[in-house]
Amino acid sequence: MVDQDAVRPVAAGPPAVPSLRWDEPPEGPVLVLLDQTRLPGEEVELVCTDVPALVQAIRTLAVRGAPLLGIAGAYGVALAAARGFDVEEAAELLAHARPTAVNLGYGVRRAADGYRRALEEGKGRDAAAAVALAEARALHREDIEASARMAEHGLALLGGLLPGGGYRILTHCNTGALVSGGEGTAFAVARAAHRAGELRRLWVDETRPLLQGARLTAYEAARCGMAYTVLADSAAGSLFAAGEVDAVLIGADRIAADGSAANKVGSYPLAVLARHHGVPFVVVAPTTTVDLETADGASIEVEQRAGSEVTEFPVPDGTGVMGAGGGISATSAGSAVPLAPAGAQAYNPAFDVTPPDLVSAIVTEAGVLSPVTGAGLAELCARSRQVTIS
Repeated sequence: MVDQDAVRPVAAGPPAVPSLRWDEPPEGPVLVLLDQTRLPGEEVELVCTDVPALVQAIRTLAVRGAPLLGIAGAYGVALAAARGFDVEEAAELLAHARPTAVNLGYGVRRAADGYRRALEEGKGRDAAAAVALAEARALHREDIEASARMAEHGLALLGGLLPGGGYRILTHCNTGALVSGGEGTAFAVARAAHRAGELRRLWVDETRPLLQGARLTAYEAARCGMAYTVLADSAAGSLFAAGEVDAVLIGADRIAADGSAANKVGSYPLAVLARHHGVPFVVVAPTTTVDLETADGASIEVEQRAGSEVTEFPVPDGTGVMGAGGGISATSAGSAVPLAPAGAQAYNPAFDVTPPDLVSAIVTEAGVLSPVTGAGLAELCARSRQVTIS
């Protein structure tokens, strides 16, 4: 069950609410989400009291972004355990809510494994639920720490690649605090550059069809006081041709064992443009996004979304919200303006895959990989596990 909590108008400064938080009101534990479909106009919290509500929030992109989906998945298992629902069924529902983001399954497995382990050790269900919640909270903390380390490594990388400073960074989709327990992945690097006085301009792709760049990255950039400019995705080529881009920074939803990176659709064309114009193309993601069991880019399952996201555009309802409670989403109940003739077929992959030979570097919390090779990626992940264990 989802309840709508407080509605806050957006103002300058830090976000009024975190992207995700666990709460324990008298009526029982809940998972509270910042509804990203309502941004940038309103900060609205969704209160999830059960896993089906969380699954719906994931599918409608109320909560999104690979690292945050992992955290949400872990808390979802903890929610099911704490409220006495079927944990195995909940884990199955959550793990398959979106197919491409590998972090989601990782978070679900981590919390579910902790729950099962506690039961096998003879602990009661309440104690096992506490273990699942502890695993979710640990993953949340680790993601905050990983975000800070990625920002540090990424800023150092930019300093080596572009010693002149004054970076003009192009980014795609949204990779900030809205996708992370911390300050994000690629956006966290840009934010670190901004703090250091080295960010000259953040170029923000609008990111069609759901406009995560225009709605979400611009929202975060404005709050951070960055110099930023939103552009149509198809305008990126002219920026490269004019010499206005020093580096491309993107996130990832899954990185295959060979270094192929799946990210929001539109990322691969940027990699091709960057290679043609001699501009570094950098993927920033935690090692939890690396899937060594997926051999290569061709093996990554790419989510296909509803064609109506391309052929229609939601219009504001009486409250000024884009669709009745749903924002930029194909599942909105509000009216929509047709962008194509009735019955038009639409090709709407949520992601595309960039091959490793077009990736200048992968930045993780464990360090930077360049050049990108399968052996180097496996070594980096092993190093990350050693750091976590210690």
